[in-house]
Formats: sequence, structure tokens, C-alpha cells
Amino acid sequence: MLLFLPRPLTLTRTLCYVTRFSATMSINLQTQAFAGNPIRSKTPKSTDPFSPTSALESLKTRLLDNTLHCQPQQHHSSLSSSSSSSPDFKVLPFRKGRPLIYSGPGETAPVWHLGWISLGDCKIFLANSGIEFKEEALVYLGSRSEDDVVYWAIDVSDGDSLVSEFGSKQLCFVELRTLMVATDWADQRAMADLAIAGHARALLEWHNVSRFCGHCGGKTIPKEAGKLKQCSNSSCKKRIYPRVDPVVIMLVIDRENDRVLLSRQARFVPRMWSCIAGFIEPGESLEEAVRRETWEETGIEVGEVVYHTSQPWPVGPNSMPCQLMVGFYAYAKSFEINVDKEELEDAQWHSREDVKKALTFAEYIKAQRTAAAKVEQMCKGVERGQSLAANFNVESGELAPMFIPGPFAIAHHLISSWVYKDAPDGVQVQTEPSSTSMSNL
Repeated sequence: MLLFLPRPLTLTRTLCYVTRFSATMSINLQTQAFAGNPIRSKTPKSTDPFSPTSALESLKTRLLDNTLHCQPQQHHSSLSSSSSSSPDFKVLPFRKGRPLIYSGPGETAPVWHLGWISLGDCKIFLANSGIEFKEEALVYLGSRSEDDVVYWAIDVSDGDSLVSEFGSKQLCFVELRTLMVATDWADQRAMADLAIAGHARALLEWHNVSRFCGHCGGKTIPKEAGKLKQCSNSSCKKRIYPRVDPVVIMLVIDRENDRVLLSRQARFVPRMWSCIAGFIEPGESLEEAVRRETWEETGIEVGEVVYHTSQPWPVGPNSMPCQLMVGFYAYAKSFEINVDKEELEDAQWHSREDVKKALTFAEYIKAQRTAAAKVEQMCKGVERGQSLAANFNVESGELAPMFIPGPFAIAHHLISSWVYKDAPDGVQVQTEPSSTSMSNL
């Protein structure tokens, strides 16, 4: 089997920096987790051989001619560009929303990689599992023209035997949330892989939930290499595009008393607190959604609303393949909390000092390395039953009174940028890019 890595990226640990003030920690990312996808930054024009349309035609020709190109064995190695056919195709299999990955050694902890396989191997694997290979099953992800490569994703959920077949080669299908926690946010290559996997999962899950036309009920068929779908009913032919569900997430701030409003949902692990969030309703602006959701869930009235950053979130339920988290600072006009128990378990005001301690005690690096070790064990076929949301402990062994989501979540950056905006020595910590997102604060 041929397994490939995309072209290695240079300066692989420049994605973020860690600023420490005594025992505290702040993490500054140039892009949010799941953003910064390196193979889809620009969509080529339709005449370009790396465009979705041209790549699909090239794929069809190659399948008809039965000339699938298989490169020399390069297991766990860099991609060679000595292809005799242009462009070359690499495929990322998914099973039930989980990408195929493998784990290798890293500097301080195991490091996971996407399990790209050749188009020829993909066809062989599916045939061995009794699944007919069809080009419409492939979804275009993007390309690297400098490497002469086009990347695709495919859902192989029906191929039960593939789990053991890949497992014999120490590859496995892993939940995207698990990979999210296991990703070293200081590793540009790992963050790029996470973004690619998130984009692929969102597209494949959207294909799975949009098999029929919502207008007439007819069967839908993929178009433009899976970039959209169209109703097969000749009297309808409605075009359907990938779904994105926008969500506002806000840190509610009490300026006068230097504190913020954090909430808990019943599904949260013990002691975790986060920002308030909610879906945007038809006919309202983002700012209106921030004010409405805050009022409905906590009884707090919000005045000024300031945009911070946004983050794609492709790890929600299958019915919502990709949410877009739009982050705001919201400044409170009232302060008495009235929690809607149907939405939240609790909501409380927390001082800047208490929140800073929560950032300190969470030990995010320890959690990331623990998750990375679990992923490595999964690839080796070792069952691991422990929860990734295990208790965070201080060095003395005492439980932290509270903690907030890790650096993979936009909530972390909303909260940490507020905590450290008045940091000592004039250092201001915030999520990049900073030229516009924080200009009104």
C-alpha cells in the first residue's frame, strides 16, 4: 500500500507562540483550529488542470483507460513528484466521519498524520471490500500545483473489512474531536492536517445528509467534483450547495467590575466553564443574535457588541456538518443573572484573576500529549478506555476549581485575549490577525 504525506512545510513550529507571565499562560494562534487549509486557499479557474472540473475529467479518463498511476513504495515518506501522469491524485478515506490516520514519533509526543493513499490503492481496497468504485464518490478537496497533486476524500463507511485491513498496517479511523485535542497547536503541519480533515468531513457529511432534494424529494447527484449537488428530477434540477450553520459565541464583559460572564451546560465535563453561544435566527443580524441569546439564556442585557474572530467548527452533529463560530465581545448593561435552566446548567460572573488561574491550571500541553499518546495506541490496535476530558490537576495534585476549553476552541481565545489585554510590560495577547478584529477595544 502506498501512503503519502503532502509536501513538508517549513518552519513547522511558528504557528503560535506562548507568552508566560509567572505561572500563567497565553497562547496566540495565527489561525484558529480548522482554519488555514493549505490546499484550498484559492480555487483554480475551470480551465486550470487543478480545478475541480478539470481534475474530475482527468480522473474519469484515467479510470476509463485503467491507467491509475501507482508510485514506488513510499510508506510514511514525503511525496515524490516523478509522476508520469499529470496531475497525480491522493485520496483520504473516511469512515463514519472519521479520517484515516497514522501516528509517528515526535519531539515530545507522538504525532498523527493523515493517511493519504493513491488512487490505485483506493480502487483496490474498495474492490477487496466488495464496494464498487465510482468517481462520483470522490469529493474534491484542493490541490498543490507545485507538487502536481490533487487531493480527494471518499466515504468508505460501507467497507467494514477496511478497518482490519488498514489496522494491519497501523492505520485507523479516528474521531475528529480526538484528533483536535491531540494536535500540537505549535505545529504548522499538524494544524494544516486538522484543517484539511475538518473541511473533508464537513463536505462528506453534507453529502450524506443531502441525498434528496428538499424541494421535490428527488434524488440528488454530485456535480463539479462534489462541490455541489443537483436534483436528478428533470422538472426540478435544483442546485444545492454545502450547508454552513452560523453560530454567535460571545464573552460577556462587565467593564466596571473587571469580570466576565461564563456559563456551564449540562453536557460539559465537571468544572468546565465557557462562553455563551447560540445559532443565528432568520432575519437577524449577528449583533442582534448576540444580544438575544445572552438575554434568553442569562437574563443579562447587552449593549455594545464588538467582533473578535471566527472559526469553522466541523465537529458538530452530522445534521449540521459545518458550523461557523463567529466570536464577539459583548458589554453588559445589566448584571443580575437569571439562568434559563433548559439551556444552561449555570452562569456566573468570574473575575479576571479567577479566569487567569483557570488558564494556568488547565495544563493544555499535558492534555494534548495525553491525547496524542492515545491516538498512537489506537493506531497500534490497543483499546484505550480513558476519557480525553480527564480531570486537570495542578502539580500538588489538587483539582483546579475551574477550567476553560483548550486552544483548539474559539472560546479559549476570546477569554484569554480578554485576560491578558492588560498584560505586564505592555505585551498585548490576542488572536491574529489583529489589524481589525480588536480595533474597537
